[in-house]
Amino acid sequence: MPTVLRIRSFRFHFYSNEGIEPAHIHVDTPDGECKFWLNPVELARAGGLPPRVLREIQSLILENERFLLEKFHEYHGR
Repeated sequence: MPTVLRIRSFRFHFYSNEGIEPAHIHVDTPDGECKFWLNPVELARAGGLPPRVLREIQSLILENERFLLEKFHEYHGR
């Protein structure tokens, strides 16, 4: 599960066995985790995170969308 980005307490990463799914990113925090689709950026699932934190994470993903998409395709080979 390679970490591709860290911002404050957020760790953005992929799982190696999910290359068949559409482009997405997992985000771990001290309080929970979530998964966002990357094209378009949209919440896929969340666990233990309040809406305020999810909005903050979504904003960070939007700021880094191009980088995260490149890393997803580079890692999964497509």
